[in-house]
Amino acid sequence: MPFSTYLPEHMGSIKLAPAGPFVAGSYAELTLIYTAGTFGIDDTGMVKISWRTTSDMSKPEFDKPHEANFTTVEASNGARLEVRFDRLNVRPYANTLLIRVGRGYLRAGDTLAIRLGDRRQGSPGFRLQTNVEANVELRTSVDAFATYEFCELPVQPNFDLVPGPATSWKAIPPSLAAAGEPFRLAIVAEDKWGNPTTDAERAFELASSHPLQGLPQRIEVKRGDAPCVIENLVSGSEGDVELRLLSDGEEVARANPLRVVGQTRLRRYWGDLHGQSGETIGMGTADNYFRFARDLAFIDIVGHQGNDFQITDAFWKELNRLTAEYDRPGEFVCLPGYEWSGNTGMGGDRNIFYRREGRPIRRSSHILVQGQTSTEAIYTADRLFRELEGEDAIVIAHVGGRYADVKFAHDGRLERAVEVHSTWGTFEWILHDAFDKGYRVGVVCHSDDHKGRPGATRPGASSFGAIGGLTCYFMPELTRDAVFDALHRRRHYGTSGVRMFMDLSGSFDREVTGFSEDPQLGPAREFETTLALMGDIVRPGNVPMHLAAEVIGTAPIERLDVMHGIQVARTVRPFTAADLGRRIRVMWQGAEYRGRGRETLWQGKLRVTGNRIVRFAPVNFLNPERTVRETIPGTALAWSSVTTGNLAGIDLWLDHGQSGTLQVETNVVSGNVDLASLAEHVVSFDGGGLGRQLSVYRLPEVDWSRRVSVEHTVRFTGGRDLPVYLRVTQADGHQAWSSPIYLIE
Repeated sequence: MPFSTYLPEHMGSIKLAPAGPFVAGSYAELTLIYTAGTFGIDDTGMVKISWRTTSDMSKPEFDKPHEANFTTVEASNGARLEVRFDRLNVRPYANTLLIRVGRGYLRAGDTLAIRLGDRRQGSPGFRLQTNVEANVELRTSVDAFATYEFCELPVQPNFDLVPGPATSWKAIPPSLAAAGEPFRLAIVAEDKWGNPTTDAERAFELASSHPLQGLPQRIEVKRGDAPCVIENLVSGSEGDVELRLLSDGEEVARANPLRVVGQTRLRRYWGDLHGQSGETIGMGTADNYFRFARDLAFIDIVGHQGNDFQITDAFWKELNRLTAEYDRPGEFVCLPGYEWSGNTGMGGDRNIFYRREGRPIRRSSHILVQGQTSTEAIYTADRLFRELEGEDAIVIAHVGGRYADVKFAHDGRLERAVEVHSTWGTFEWILHDAFDKGYRVGVVCHSDDHKGRPGATRPGASSFGAIGGLTCYFMPELTRDAVFDALHRRRHYGTSGVRMFMDLSGSFDREVTGFSEDPQLGPAREFETTLALMGDIVRPGNVPMHLAAEVIGTAPIERLDVMHGIQVARTVRPFTAADLGRRIRVMWQGAEYRGRGRETLWQGKLRVTGNRIVRFAPVNFLNPERTVRETIPGTALAWSSVTTGNLAGIDLWLDHGQSGTLQVETNVVSGNVDLASLAEHVVSFDGGGLGRQLSVYRLPEVDWSRRVSVEHTVRFTGGRDLPVYLRVTQADGHQAWSSPIYLIE
């Protein structure tokens, strides 16, 4: 039994001062006064103060009174205390400050004064959790009898975290609109940690490359107003629209690409199907989770994927009630579902989605669900697929704490996609695993949000190493049926969190055979066609496919890779060798391995000799606490950074374009580069692990085109499937992946 329920009212009390609220990510001194209850605490008894497993609140330190997070604990009677921090509690409250009464004891009325961020000797305080949350609980339990049986106190200390002042802005229109039809523009202010905030006041001019009826020339956002939503914008003609927010002539934000077309059968809707709330391992309530997705992230489609072994029958019923309530066809789609969270060796995580409410939850175990439940546990992924036969459900393979092993178990009738990016990182290898087994799956990117911010997840200061992903679904209408059809047909592409515009199609000089369904899964209708869209399965025979692709980025495009399976068949860049100059990029990427703890911490430094650094800029540094520091002006830099399969780096602008030596040293891999001979080449150093690599190459000195297109001929020679897809990398480190077109025998 993890906790005792023996006489909690006699185990004492604890109070927090000040009571808050506090700004998320700020520094504070939290003073907790525990007063011993009837039994006191016996010699070697303990007190645990725990907070949520996924919280990025700082770890207390006990030895450096002048530094952040310095923590002290004092007993009023002088008892000697042993204090340490570890992950010692039952999820979802693993982070634990453990206080052991080592010599002596407490009587009733004796107190412990716990100061998180004790400022008395110069500490700036304790850095609080970076995401907004109401009722952040410091769950306290007491082992009064020194039996290692902890009893939770009946009243727990808690405080609210609110957003800080605005430091950045977003402008969010749809990616596709029809001429003459109204659409909306959402303007969102965010604080330094990515929390939407109303602590914002600014006047903007709105500049559009295209005439838009209803677009004001100027708006003024007052404190308390954000987000600002401008409805009923209309474009009278076709074209690509660039929308910018300007303040005093300076660009503050640029909207995601918007294309206006005359008419279209397939529209584009953005979704984040994967995340969970505080009822399981996340934060906040499920109700607030759905509300955030709709009203603050401004996505079109959302799902809730709580860990099954924490979902009680009562909460499953409540989730179904909420998804039915929030689902509004034509306005906002909300899918019922859960995360089957089997151990890695038994198949790993799978996201389960139902078309309708009221379907059963088949858990991977009942480890944190007490008492009798409506269904028995399903321990392995292969059995899960058997149990789901006949259900109107879709499964997505997920990489989280446990990664989905698609080589261990897969059923293409149900498992239609693999998730290649989330806030856990980037995992293109799971797509390659599917190719290796001959599976025909689509690509999605979702957040696996744990912070109450689906559709707009930031990693904060935790071990999560990436911004949460988004998926663009091609659908004729915004309904659940259309979402299921898009997933069945692999009509979607995923990004690492930005709303890039991507098109991919193939054409044939004469008719080839297309399929209504994957023919290896059973009978499929065949038809003659000369066109293949993203996600299609085609038998081309000896007819070449003429691939046409177009991407409009949210930042300059660094490269577009045309992939033939796991191989790069062609790379296209919207600049030439003649455009390269004094800008040098130092890039690192990769992860430790596939499982939990995959994040790689890069401690690095670089030095330039025979040249001089004029300026530098970080690339994809997602945690404001990890920075690039100039250690010798014009010559040397140092940094701390985290990657989890994704990439990060530093851009250097040098005095001279073609001279000097660059020396890079990191705790993972190091190397020297002769800048005089670098030219347009990429110099790479293998860092081992899972795709860990350090690269050095040149880029244009000033920002370049956000557009790139390619025409590419694919000749299928038979044998194994040839999946053809796009991988896009932007200059800011964001990436995108299309679902493949599958050419088959």
